Amino acid sequence: MSLAQALTSRFAAIPTPVQGALLMLGAAFALALMNGLIREASATLHPLQIAFLRNFFALLVLLPWLMRIGFGGLRTNRLGLHVTRALVGFVAMVLWFSSVALLPLAEAVSLNFTVPLFATLGAALILGEVVRARRWTATIVGFLGVLVIVRPGMEEVTLVTMLPVLAAVFMAITVLMVKALSDSEDPTLMVFYMNLLLTPISLVPALFVWQWPDLMTLGIMMVIGVLAVVAHLMMYQSFARADASAVVPFQYAQLPFVALIGYFAFAELPDLWTLAGAVIIAASATYIARREAQIAKRDRAATHAAAERTFRNRNGL
Repeated sequence: MSLAQALTSRFAAIPTPVQGALLMLGAAFALALMNGLIREASATLHPLQIAFLRNFFALLVLLPWLMRIGFGGLRTNRLGLHVTRALVGFVAMVLWFSSVALLPLAEAVSLNFTVPLFATLGAALILGEVVRARRWTATIVGFLGVLVIVRPGMEEVTLVTMLPVLAAVFMAITVLMVKALSDSEDPTLMVFYMNLLLTPISLVPALFVWQWPDLMTLGIMMVIGVLAVVAHLMMYQSFARADASAVVPFQYAQLPFVALIGYFAFAELPDLWTLAGAVIIAASATYIARREAQIAKRDRAATHAAAERTFRNRNGL
C-alpha cells in the first residue's frame, strides 16, 4: 500500500463530520497561503496578470480530471449561467487581488468575510427567498462589524479600503449562481468550467499590462493555481460530508492563518479593531449559515412528510 493510499484509508476511518471540519480547515489554510503568495507576486505583477496566471495554472491542474472523464463529462444545459458566473467571478477576482496587494492581509480577509452577508441580501432581493427577522438581525450585526474595522469618522475611508467589500459583493453574486447551478451540476464540473472560462476572459485584459515574470514569480503563480483548485475542492467536499452549520465556523480559521503569514512574511500585525470586527462578521455569518441549514432541514422534512401523505392517500393506507 502506498503512502497516499494509507493516508486516504486512515482519513476515511475518521467520523464524517470530523472529515468535513478537517477539510474546511485545510481549505482555510490553502486560501490563506494563496493570499500570502498573491501579495508576494503583486510586488512585480499587475493584478490583471496575476488573475490570468492563476486561472491558467488552475486549469492545467484540472486537465487530468478532464482526461479521466472525457469531453462527454462536460455536457451541460446551463452554459450561459456558467459564462455569467465566470464574468462576475473575474470582476470579483481582480478586485480581491487588488485589495490583497494594497491592504494589510488580515484587514482585507476580515472585510471579505462579508460574502455570506451580501449573499443573504441577494437571496432575499434577487432570488425571492424568505429571510426572517433572525437572519436580517445577524446580517445587520455583521455589517456593524465592517464599521468596526473601517471606523468611518476615525479613519479615512477610501476606495482602497472598500476594495475587499466590493469584491465580496461580486463573490456573493457568484455564490447565488453556484446555488442555482448545484441543482444539476457536479461540484468538480463547476470548478472546471469556472477555470476553463476564466482563462480566456482574463487573458485579454492581462495582455495590456503584460510583463514576463521571472522564474521565482512564475513558480509562485503555479503554486497559487494549485492552491486555488485544492481549496475549492476541499470546500465542496467539506459541505458534502457535513452540514454547513457544522463546518462553516472552521472557514474563519483563515484569519489566524493569514495573520501569521502577514506577520512573519510582511511584518504586518492586525490591530484590535480589525480582530474585533472580524469576530463580529464571522459570528454573524456563522449564525446565518446555521439558520439556513436549519431551514433547509425543516423544508426537506416537510417535503418528505407531504410525499408520504400523498403516497398513503393514493394507496388507501
